[in-house]
Amino acid sequence: MMLSMSQRLIRIRVRLTPSVHGYPGPMDVVSDAIAAVRIGRPSSNRMEVSGSWCTRLAPYDGAGFHVVLKGGCRLLPDGGGPPLLLGTGDAVLLPHGAGHVLADPRTDIDATALRRAVPFERRQETYPDHPAAGTGEVQMLCGKYRLDRTQMHPLMAELPEVVHLPHRVGSHPALRSAIDLLGREVGERQPGACVAVPSLLDLLLVYMIRAWMAEDSTGTWPAVLGDPVTAAALRALHSDPAAPWTNDRLATEVGVSRPTLARRFASLVGRPPMGYLTWWRLTLAATLLRDTPDSLTAIARRVGYGSPYALSHAFTREFGSTPGRYRAATPRPDPEHGTPGTAEESRAAGG
Repeated sequence: MMLSMSQRLIRIRVRLTPSVHGYPGPMDVVSDAIAAVRIGRPSSNRMEVSGSWCTRLAPYDGAGFHVVLKGGCRLLPDGGGPPLLLGTGDAVLLPHGAGHVLADPRTDIDATALRRAVPFERRQETYPDHPAAGTGEVQMLCGKYRLDRTQMHPLMAELPEVVHLPHRVGSHPALRSAIDLLGREVGERQPGACVAVPSLLDLLLVYMIRAWMAEDSTGTWPAVLGDPVTAAALRALHSDPAAPWTNDRLATEVGVSRPTLARRFASLVGRPPMGYLTWWRLTLAATLLRDTPDSLTAIARRVGYGSPYALSHAFTREFGSTPGRYRAATPRPDPEHGTPGTAEESRAAGG
């Protein structure tokens, strides 16, 4: 069937209509969980070392990652536990910013010495055999994501201190593709890299979380999103949180009875569907207060509250702060540098 030009334009407008987060199309739980905590821009660098080496990275208020592009190393997280042996192609996500040590796997260093290792930035200045670019025995891609932990989605909170994703032939092809592309972009700095690298870092975070969910057989949220009824209900709520949802309407949307939905949702998620919706609406409101200049009236409308007064009352009960105080105190991205600052700091700087 042929479509007229006006019909085509209507379809294009529908596809490009932004969600409450500013992304096109309906949202899903993983996308929303990441969007709720991400602030600023991710950063990365390529590390190259040779010989016997050991370096410590301090705890970070965000998430860190390492990808081994060549060679191998040991990773020892703060808090004890055996070191992880990382090989070429391995990826590691530290979603809670745990301090850790990276070291040459051939060096016999005990745990105490490893934790006393100097930061890599200082080691670079004094390391006598730091290799020229592209010649190191060990080449790694290291980076950080800045996170706002005041509104952590339980999916993100459930991630373990260290997510180790060893390279296996045929496993997680999308993650491998992102690693290959990112390694080339960071190493070569081609034109457009300032746009390509942050986008690829965002992809890398999504793919690492997907890979963890695919491999974790004991976690709550992999089970939640693996259950067709609960996953469908969550997709509906996240796609349109402002809709006038009821248990009956949600059950009809999912295609099951109300008791079935209530039982399966509560047993997996840990709270009833409407309880989860209320929590998510308020979390979404907090994200909009942090990331946008929108008025409380506009935010209330976008997250399903009938008035700014109703939203303010519920928000204060959930977060222990009024929306205005929350907005003034919450770190927000610097649009130029991607570094966080409070609303008060932005105003002081003329923002």
